Amino acid sequence: MLTFLQKNWWILALRGLAAVIFGVLALVEPITAIAALVLLWGAYAFVDGIFGVFAAFKGPHKDGFPWWMLVMGLVGIAAGVYTFLAPAITALALLYLIAIVCIVRGVMEISAAIRLRKEINNEWWLILAGAASLIFGVLLFLNPGAGALALIVWIGIMAIVVGVFELILAFRIRNHAPKTA
Repeated sequence: MLTFLQKNWWILALRGLAAVIFGVLALVEPITAIAALVLLWGAYAFVDGIFGVFAAFKGPHKDGFPWWMLVMGLVGIAAGVYTFLAPAITALALLYLIAIVCIVRGVMEISAAIRLRKEINNEWWLILAGAASLIFGVLLFLNPGAGALALIVWIGIMAIVVGVFELILAFRIRNHAPKTA
């Protein structure tokens, strides 16, 4: 693996550079970044839907026609088209979906910690994690605009950190001298 990475260190460096550039752009232009991510999701849903429809008709079908696959494909295509026609509503819907996931996760983590309190020590860490997730989800619901900006800022910061680490690794691998036995 090291030999492969040494020969292709520049690919890792380009990935890191792309992550840093995306992260900086997300921090400098958060609204544009949100719009780009929503449109990218719409493109993904559309293409995934097309593949779903194609897969439904690709046969033979021993157990009958896979209607569920056709329906899922058509829903994906519709979601993709709708995203391009109404990106703001789609962004809001995706934000609310994230909020719901955070709230459900938070409730489940708190519930698990309460059930585990007699079996493990420091279950309060799980309660804190659940509370943080729950609070974040509620805050997203109460103020979706600020929540969207907060999400993109965190994504931007994460992209910069990951990108810097990948750049450091790429140049360390490039300059790595093979061990002699």
